[in-house]
Amino acid sequence: MCKIGIPRGMFFYDYFPMWKEFFQELGIEIIVSSKTNKEILNSGISSCVDEACLPVKIFHGHVQYLKDKVDYIFIPRIMSIDKMEYCCPKVLGLPDMVRCSIEKLPPIIDTQINLRKSNTKYKKAIYDTGKLLGKDFWEVKKAYKKAEKSYERYTYLLNKGVVPIEAIKIYDKVFKDINYSSRHNELTIMVVGHSYAIYDEYLNMNLVSKLMSNNIKVITPEMINKDKINRYSNKLPKRMFWTHGKKIVGSAFSLIKEQKIDGIIYLSSFGCGMDSVLVDLVERKAIKEEIPFTLLTLDEQTGEAGINTRIEAFIDMMKWRNRDENNISAFR
Repeated sequence: MCKIGIPRGMFFYDYFPMWKEFFQELGIEIIVSSKTNKEILNSGISSCVDEACLPVKIFHGHVQYLKDKVDYIFIPRIMSIDKMEYCCPKVLGLPDMVRCSIEKLPPIIDTQINLRKSNTKYKKAIYDTGKLLGKDFWEVKKAYKKAEKSYERYTYLLNKGVVPIEAIKIYDKVFKDINYSSRHNELTIMVVGHSYAIYDEYLNMNLVSKLMSNNIKVITPEMINKDKINRYSNKLPKRMFWTHGKKIVGSAFSLIKEQKIDGIIYLSSFGCGMDSVLVDLVERKAIKEEIPFTLLTLDEQTGEAGINTRIEAFIDMMKWRNRDENNISAFR
């Protein structure tokens, strides 16, 4: 049986349920790299250019982990997933970066996803991928339909308040219509940033788990529905032409304006050009609406002790604010 490796990095947490269902329905064995660890991080740092952001370096480490275990590695070239919008430039060139940085690779399946002008090229890319693997039109069509349904179940869970890390584990099981967000929590914090920074537990030192263990409800951009994101991002003076930038800004603006959160933690990777703009937009909006905001910048030198101290201080500040705000403002 043919084996395809899927690196556990970059857009893995956005689209893995769809990718997994598609390939498995075609009779392909899927091998996913292990969770990020020190070995994968060091391997990625040694094989990637110094100027790349930490998530890209980690992605290279995941490719290194897979390269001797599979027949193909799946690294789609995701250029655009919405009309007249683009993804991060590093994502556009990721297949080429990997080819130039890592030797003795198996063939890379770099399916091009480009919906900038229309959806027709997307379907052609899917059928071309199936053809590359020796599958006929009807087999690919059936696999694609099943993949779409898996993705719908996955996004359903996200909209119910399930963190993607957990949704990936249960999306393909039978589940009841439970509102996961109905549990009582002392605080509600939005963790905002790119999905590959929020959900890689090694990269962010288990931030989401630490917050949840402190009886804090965590909301991320993936949990906000697309219509609301579009509505709030459209209030910017100029159109946001980065799809994931639009998701970050639109989701943050919606929760800030609706006063549904006690604070915001922005996770940014050092050297991210997109974040240099997005952080400022979100922080300005939070300050205007008097929502506590803190920025955590991650790179290979970031220490867990420092992150823990920042998180603990931020949580204490919000608890103090909620308790004593009527007497002394905790914001000004």
